[in-house]
Amino acid sequence: MISISQNDIKQYDKYYRTHLINSLTGFKSVSLIGSIDREGFTNLAIFSQIIHVGANPPLIGILFRPDTGARHTLENIMNVQHFTINHIPASHARHAHYTSARWKTSEFEACGFTPQFSELLKAPYVKESPVQLGCEFVERQQIQANGTILIIAEIKEIRVAEGTLLEDGFVDLEKAGSITCSGLDSYHTTNKIARYSYAKAGKEPEEL
Repeated sequence: MISISQNDIKQYDKYYRTHLINSLTGFKSVSLIGSIDREGFTNLAIFSQIIHVGANPPLIGILFRPDTGARHTLENIMNVQHFTINHIPASHARHAHYTSARWKTSEFEACGFTPQFSELLKAPYVKESPVQLGCEFVERQQIQANGTILIIAEIKEIRVAEGTLLEDGFVDLEKAGSITCSGLDSYHTTNKIARYSYAKAGKEPEEL
């Protein structure tokens, strides 16, 4: 077992430290966030800092880096109040990663994705995505420890591929083909081990 102290972490090269800390939390959800500015210019960006906040009401949280430069997605969310979260199929992982480049044109056009709108939201969905969430801004929180910004949004619309929504409401992400990620640049497909019944003390969970 390799042991790394806090002092060791501080001494590491910036990029080594970034890769180390970002990969420690394990596999994460990864999605494309679609947004639009007041002039109608679309934006698409890849995010892995997306978390479940609550089911009733249905809330999603997104963590943004400190607001010290151009943050088009954050600006669009604050100005328009709507955005979309779109799962990434394995076939589009490379192009999804490409959206993280500094583009002067829309990432939809530059990276080969198709914007798609619904009547309920102002922001564009990604047509190629198997699971799509339409979201509306609720609140913004500043994390004092490092200046990052937590955006809380409510899910206003859900769009999923045929055959992925099960009878009990569970969305089968393997059937959908959604990928996951680790660190900043590693993308993965998944293999389900099992799905278990609700855990109760004294009773072994059953496989569903």
